[in-house]
Amino acid sequence: MALEIFLRYLQVFAVGGGICMLGQILINTTKMTSARILVIFLLLGVVLEAFGLFDAVADFGMAGVKIPICGFGSSLVKGVITAVMEDDIMGAFAGGMKSVSVGITAAIFFSFIYALIFSPHSKKV
Repeated sequence: MALEIFLRYLQVFAVGGGICMLGQILINTTKMTSARILVIFLLLGVVLEAFGLFDAVADFGMAGVKIPICGFGSSLVKGVITAVMEDDIMGAFAGGMKSVSVGITAAIFFSFIYALIFSPHSKKV
């Protein structure tokens, strides 16, 4: 049982680490900014979800795929698809934001708390 859990953690770590490694390789070998790489990963999640492949990838990679920005893209598309089914085309405008609003709110809230605790400042070049 403990070995099975360890192997599962290792699998999740390998998949999430592979995604991060791919991002680092793109940063080191191209002139792409980290923002563009994040958008590529977001769009990867969107495309995988749109073609119905994200769940198959997530079954293997679990949190290693769902937690990074790829999972955010998938959640956006799931929200849009659900809202379009319920509210027709008007759901396409609000469905994605409705499905990820909890994550966005948490990110803003915890960023604010960390800014109060620590003293943020810009990097000196």
